[in-house]
Amino acid sequence: MKCKIFITVPFLLSLYCKNNAGSTISRNNNRNVMMESNAYDNLFNQIKRIPLPTGFIREISDSASFTSYLRNIRLKKNKTVYLYNGQQKFNQSAQFALLDISVGNKDLQQCADAVMRLRAEYLFTQKKFDRIIFFDNNKTAYKFLPPYNSNNFSNYLNRVFGMCGTASLSKQLYPVARFATIQPGDVLIRGGFPGHAVIVIDVAVNASGEKIYLLAQSYMPAQDIHVLKNPMNENLSPWYEVNENHIIQTPEFTFTNNELKRW
Repeated sequence: MKCKIFITVPFLLSLYCKNNAGSTISRNNNRNVMMESNAYDNLFNQIKRIPLPTGFIREISDSASFTSYLRNIRLKKNKTVYLYNGQQKFNQSAQFALLDISVGNKDLQQCADAVMRLRAEYLFTQKKFDRIIFFDNNKTAYKFLPPYNSNNFSNYLNRVFGMCGTASLSKQLYPVARFATIQPGDVLIRGGFPGHAVIVIDVAVNASGEKIYLLAQSYMPAQDIHVLKNPMNENLSPWYEVNENHIIQTPEFTFTNNELKRW
């Protein structure tokens, strides 16, 4: 999880993030997903290939949308989470699958950084360069400036990762008034020292209007971005259900449903 402290000079300290608990309903029609999630290798090559419980569908999205970008992210075949330095993460029980996105070789791309990375990557692919902008905790703007090439983009993201975190990103995003309107790209975020952020990477609905969603995170130290299992409901995992439960327990952090924000 990304936990950063900003003071009056461009200096930051990283803090640790803790584990919490929660619970929700059970479903038995997602057993095929659960069987795969216990395997060593991932069988699904994209977010949109992760199976849905019976009766749920992914709503159609525009090919140029953030939703479409997220659903088309490639997944790694191997499901072992590695840190930026090549070492395996100590906790290997939180992930359902790994996004095929580089973590880099520095301890920078932690929780809020992974969220910013995905948003910036989407805007970069759409050539919406003027919309790639993030703010630090002192409201200093970090804009992506020419040249608009991959090397400059990578250097830009490293600057952002070094200066921005959960506290600043939480201020940049907009609160979602009703959790039931959750959509891909939304962020569950608690800004602070410590804080944490996970991204809603997919959403599906059924004929009754019930919604389920997938979450993905990086963590601390910087590590592979991974789709999270659902510890509240192993039969539904990795999907989470939108319901009246105020608590959203992920494998390594607990949020409340009023911490959902949007770009």
